[in-house]
Amino acid sequence: MTTTGHRRRGEPGASASEPAPRDGGPSCDVVLLRPGARLPERQSALASGYDLHACLDGGSLRLRQSPTLVPTGLAIAAPPGVDVQVRPRSGLSLLGVMTTLGTLDADYRGELFVTMYCLPGAEGHVLRDGDRIAQLVASRLEPVRWTVVPGLDATDRGAGGHGSTGR
Repeated sequence: MTTTGHRRRGEPGASASEPAPRDGGPSCDVVLLRPGARLPERQSALASGYDLHACLDGGSLRLRQSPTLVPTGLAIAAPPGVDVQVRPRSGLSLLGVMTTLGTLDADYRGELFVTMYCLPGAEGHVLRDGDRIAQLVASRLEPVRWTVVPGLDATDRGAGGHGSTGR
């Protein structure tokens, strides 16, 4: 049971519609903020991402080249030690519809929005209520201590970046 008294998935009395993670992984509490909001869902058993849906209150939204915040109707509490990232869906990217990467911090409690825009030539793409717009990917975090040192160990790659390892 959570500290707020809600039952976690897989506990007696919890909702049977969403089973506990098979690997015993962490649980994220989710609030559906308005009608039409949908839980993130995987489209296949081996998918790493959980699809997010646009929650447009039955309407639609025309995307432009300028960034637009697309509502999901969800508030999600990521547990401490879990990194939840918003990532693009490849099918939308192929259409020129871009999703910016985002991080859902463990202490954020507001609605989750997805920042989207269109590349030139794809302006005017219409999102409809319930469309899959992005993916959530969760991973465990390890605390990091940043240490100032006089130099870094040498590697074969060195300071080469931005395509330096080839095509």
